[in-house]
Order: sequence, then C-alpha cells, then structure tokens
Amino acid sequence: MSQNRRSFIKKAALAGAAAASATKAYAEKGALPFEIMRRAPRPSPKQTLHIALIGAGGMGTVDANTALEHEGVRITAVCDLYDGNLDAARERWGSHLFLTRKYEEVLSRTDVDVVIIGTPDHWHKDISIAALKAGKHVYCEKPMVHSISEGHELIKAWRDSGKIFMVGSQGLSSLGNEKARELLAAGVIGDINYAEGFWARHSPGGAWQYPIPSGANERTVDWARYVSNTTQRPYDPLRFFRWRNYRDYGTGMSGDLFVHLFSSLHFITNSLGPTKIAAMGGLRYWKDGREVPDVLLGMFDYPDSEAHPGFNLSLRCNFIDGTSGSTYLKINGSKGSLNVGWNDVTVERNKTTHQDDPFLEAKEKEMGSTYAGRKQMLPPQKMVYEVEKGYKGAHFDHFGNLFRAIREGGQVVEDPVFGFRACAPALLCNDSYFEDRYIQWDPVGMKVIG
Repeated sequence: MSQNRRSFIKKAALAGAAAASATKAYAEKGALPFEIMRRAPRPSPKQTLHIALIGAGGMGTVDANTALEHEGVRITAVCDLYDGNLDAARERWGSHLFLTRKYEEVLSRTDVDVVIIGTPDHWHKDISIAALKAGKHVYCEKPMVHSISEGHELIKAWRDSGKIFMVGSQGLSSLGNEKARELLAAGVIGDINYAEGFWARHSPGGAWQYPIPSGANERTVDWARYVSNTTQRPYDPLRFFRWRNYRDYGTGMSGDLFVHLFSSLHFITNSLGPTKIAAMGGLRYWKDGREVPDVLLGMFDYPDSEAHPGFNLSLRCNFIDGTSGSTYLKINGSKGSLNVGWNDVTVERNKTTHQDDPFLEAKEKEMGSTYAGRKQMLPPQKMVYEVEKGYKGAHFDHFGNLFRAIREGGQVVEDPVFGFRACAPALLCNDSYFEDRYIQWDPVGMKVIG
C-alpha cells in the first residue's frame, strides 16, 4: 500500500469516526445509527442546452424528462421509428418539436447540442458515432454497445470528436455510490475479497413483456429501417416492441441489469474489470418465444491491481423471483461489508477487541460497550447512510454531471472507456452462457484473450 493511500485511509477513517460519534443521540434512543447524505446546491447555468431524443420509447422518454428537470435545458427534436411515439412526444413536450423517423435529420440540425440515444441496443454504436461526427454531445443508454467488437470503434470516434459522451448507467452519479466509494477507500471494511449483486423481478413488464400498441402496424412502424443493420426478417411487432427478448436487438438480462451492477462496482472500487468470466442459467418461466434466459448467474474473477486486492464477484438475475423486486450490491471486506443502494449505504462490521481502529473505537463509545470483566455476545456493528429528504436522485445527478461537463469543459463519470469496461463483462457473460465456456478478458487492453 502506498504512503498516499495510507494517509488518505487514516484521514477518511477519522472522518468516519467523527460521523459515527455524531449519531450517538440516535444510539441512545435505541435506533440504528445513521448519517444523512447531501448534495450541495449548484449555481444556475448561464448557457441553454438544446437536446434531441433519438428513441422515444420508455427509457428514452424517462431520460428526456429527467434532463428537462434541469435549468437551462430545452428539447427541440425527437426521432423514433414508431409514429405513435412521435405523436406522444408532441403531446408531451409541445408542437414546436421537429419530428422524424430519420436520425440523420436530427443530427444535421444546428439547434441540437446534445443527443440522447434511447434506442434498442443494436443501434447504439451506429447512432453514437454518427452523432459525434456531427459535432453533438451524446448521452447513450447502457450498454454502450451491442457487441464487444463495437467498443474500440466507438471509443476512437469519441476521442477524435472532442465531444462529451456519457453512458447512461445513472447509479454512478448517486450519493449512495459516492459514499460507498469513500468508505471503501477509507478502509472501513478492510480489503475487499468478495462482492455479490442481485436483481429480481416477477411481473410481465419486468420480464420485458411490454404491451403492443393497438396502432402498431407495418404502416406506422418503420420496420425496414429497424432491421437495416441486422438480420432481415418480416415485420414482427414482438421483435420491435419487446426487443430485449431477442439477440439481434438486445443484450439480455446481463446487458440490461448486470451492467448497472458492474458500473457501480467499478466506480466504487476503481476497478478496470475481471479477467475470467463464466455464466449459466436458463429459460424457466417466460417461454414466450424469447431467445434469452430469465434466470442468469455470472461468476467473475478480479485480479490484484494497484486499485484493489484480488476478489471474486457473483451476480444473479431472476425474473421469476418471489421476492418481487429485490435488488442489491454487497461488497465484502476483511473487516466488514457495504450494502450499497443508490439512496443508502449500510456498513456492517464484526466487533473485535482491537483498539487501533478509529472507526471501531468511536462505535464502541457510541454503543457504550466495554471489554472489561465478563466476555460478551457481540452483535455486528451497523451504520446507515441515507439521502436527505428532497434528494432528486441518481438519474437527475447523472444528467447534471453531463451538463456540467459540457458547460465547463470537464469530464463525466462514465465516458466510453469506463462504459466499455463496464459493459464488456456483461456482454461476455452472455457469450459464456450461449457458448458454454469460460472467457478470458484483458481489462486493461479491453480485449478477449484466446
């Protein structure tokens, strides 16, 4: 461990101890100690940014609405391949909108500064590169690319453009992720050795059985353009509106949900990614013609690095889970664990008799514990960090991160290099499942080995 890191850990641990002491009043009342996480207010922007949305379905619409919550942001154009989504956009955001089925027409406009790409995954790379070449800043939904082979091409286009590119794994900008990163760096849970994540759903919508609009047909859907960069097929509304179920357009459970967990984990640990990937699972319930599993398990081996010791990661996703909505990321260390949410973080540590740890000493004083006399049954220590009331959320902060970088010439938390390193193991998890083999990955060079 470097001297700089030791110094940082010591300072952060002392800060954590002070925060722990501040919760004494709650402990005396028998409540679980906690600290409020806050986001400092930012000054109003002086520059108005004009955004365009390409892909105005569910997530694209949420993205645009979230972007418009920020001051100094105006929407000017919307592109979609289904006329019903264009009609809905006009009703939602106004008759002033330029509406089109052709994204090239959006990119040629001078009244567009930022493009939000909310299309199915198989269009992410093509539209992102075209937008960068057209001189637009980009917010692209995760996963950044549809296949590993597309990653370096998009990274090069971004570097050549000089524009800001943000990948839409919004949890990275959350107060929860930021606090977990701070606590891990402070050595509060010791050295990481294992992490696990879980995403559970149990509903038709959660399992991507999205409704088919009554007005959808070959006249109102531009099917030819939709499949123009992939396998040519006759019009199929299921493949258009429930695209996540099919490999030509989506990236399955791993590309939709594992990538969120990878993004948060890599942000918190400063990791570049795993070197070994293995997956298994199956189609257990939603047998509706889909090509991807509804239960998926992934195992990942992270090597020793300058940022962290070696550790193992297990991820699970279950679309038929009776808990109906359980989601978590847990990071285990030699002294305790972090349970990480976007709006909260819980630290759990086993009590010991060691007196050389500021965090532990503060907790012992807070709980009134002593090791004198008879030995005790020692419960785990817990510390909860929660966002303050009125917090606008990770999604709002992610767009704030983007807009601030554009206006001030800074960097974003999830540029294409970070985004590729987060989505690559998710995409390779799919490859491992379908090819029934381990996959070796070079997270530094960002390439498959062998």
